[in-house]
Amino acid sequence: MSDPMRLPVEPRVEPFVDRLEREALVLDRKPLETLQVNVGKLCNQACHHCHVDAGPKRPEQMDERTARRILELLEASPGIRTVDITGGAPELNARFRLLVEGARALGKDVIDRCNLTILFEPGQEDLARFLADHQVRVVASLPCYTSENVDRQRGRGVFNKSIRALQLLNEHGYGMEGSDLGLDLVFNPGGPSLPGAQEQLEADYRERLLADHGIHFSRLLTITNVPINRFRDDLERSGRYEEYMELLADSFNPCAVREVMCRTLVSVSWDGVLYDCDFNQMLDLPVGDRRRTLWDVESLSDFDRGPIALDDHCYACCAGAGSSCGGSLA
Repeated sequence: MSDPMRLPVEPRVEPFVDRLEREALVLDRKPLETLQVNVGKLCNQACHHCHVDAGPKRPEQMDERTARRILELLEASPGIRTVDITGGAPELNARFRLLVEGARALGKDVIDRCNLTILFEPGQEDLARFLADHQVRVVASLPCYTSENVDRQRGRGVFNKSIRALQLLNEHGYGMEGSDLGLDLVFNPGGPSLPGAQEQLEADYRERLLADHGIHFSRLLTITNVPINRFRDDLERSGRYEEYMELLADSFNPCAVREVMCRTLVSVSWDGVLYDCDFNQMLDLPVGDRRRTLWDVESLSDFDRGPIALDDHCYACCAGAGSSCGGSLA
């Protein structure tokens, strides 16, 4: 019987920064292209793998002052082409639509990281139409095309609601051939393993979702689970944290280092603090290891070619085919 008081065992892996140095690899920032905005941790779901620890009772929410400062900095940062809005369920934040409308008015592409079930929450009845009217790209979580796997990871009944939401988005033109409305689905493993080949998984999803539910989509993105917060807690409870970290380190892919998302992205939290990525944000590792907020900079271009804060969780983005918010890398 395992000892419930046993402290987690730290994995015997080479520190990530030492691995980069040993392989003569440099991970620094290029000119920024994307601002990722985490508007808060409030969510209508509480998924087992969630690195944000989001849920229905989380109080952290971006206020209007912070949202308007983001729009000011976007106007002063012409190099930023994409605004990637996430949460929690970002649509539950009262400033979500302000950010969408403001960013689109500035000519930025906008991504909504959508959990799909949000479309059926009270007050969100017009959400699909709003997203379509503003040509927002929807990136939707669907970790499998079977109900058992989805409900096990995301909660009972989530699969059926997700299917209905995808059908609704299709009705508004999302993911349909010839449409400009992009609908990407996100796959992440249900446990401590690397995702399969993105191209093959996309083919499987496309075949099953069309045959079983008449659903169309644009792309499938595979994302590796990062061992932080809720997912790390689950790994430690099952005694598999060390094993998973060793898998990530053993699967290190130098080619992925050149393409990781933090090289062209900066992330801002609900309270205006800046980070190198959403994962660093959840670990409170500030951008370039120096704490700065939206009010400490005049332009997001200030971070072009600056340093990036790194730690061992970064192995997840560089393992196997690589992983980013845009799917596999190599």
